Amino acid sequence: MSLPEIVSREQWRAAREELLRKEEAVRRAREILGAERRRLPMVEVDPEYVFEGGDGKATLLDLFEGRTQLVVHHFMFAPEWETGCPCCAAFLDQVGHLAHLRARNTSFAAVSRAPFTRILPFKARMGWAVPWYSSAHGDFNHDFEATVDSGGDLVERPGLSCFLRDHHRVFHTYSVYDDGLDGLGTTSALLDLTALGTSPAGSDRLRLHDEYDS
Repeated sequence: MSLPEIVSREQWRAAREELLRKEEAVRRAREILGAERRRLPMVEVDPEYVFEGGDGKATLLDLFEGRTQLVVHHFMFAPEWETGCPCCAAFLDQVGHLAHLRARNTSFAAVSRAPFTRILPFKARMGWAVPWYSSAHGDFNHDFEATVDSGGDLVERPGLSCFLRDHHRVFHTYSVYDDGLDGLGTTSALLDLTALGTSPAGSDRLRLHDEYDS
C-alpha cells in the first residue's frame, strides 16, 4: 500500500487550500444540480399498488403515513432469496433516525419483491425499525424499474424513488439506481432528492431525535 507523501505543515496547508477550492466548486455544482432536480416535472401514479407490511395490506398512499413526501428504498430481495442483498443492507444501515425525515414531512420505507414472511425475520435479524413492505403480488418493482427483464431473466436493482402527495393524488418525482446511490443515506442527502428539498428552516429545526413532536 502506497502511503501519502510526508511534507511540512506549510506545504500541507497550501495543498489543502488548493483542494478546498475544488471541493467548493463541486459543492456549488451539486447545489445547482439539486435545484434542477427539484424543478423536474412529476407524473401521477395511477395504478392502485397494494403492498403487505406489518399491519397487513397497504396502498402506496398508506406508505406516506399522512406526510407529504415519501422516499422508497428499492431493497434487492427477490422472492426466491433466503436473505436480502448485503449491499442494500449496508445502505440501509447508513440511513439515520427517521424522526429527522418525518419532522420534515417526509416518510421513508423499504420495498422488496420477497414475501413479507421472509422480510420480517431478516428485518428482525438486522435490528431495523424502518417500515418495510412486500410488493410480491404487484407490478410496483417493474413499473419503477427496480426489477428489469434482462434477456428473459428478472434482475433486481437497488434504488430510491421519491413521491409527492397532494391529498389523495400521488406523484412520482424522482428515481436513482445502482451507483447513483453512492454517498446517499443521510437525512439531508435523502431530502435533497425530493421535490421539496431540505427544510427551509435548515438547521434551526434540528433537534434530538426524541424531541420532535412526531
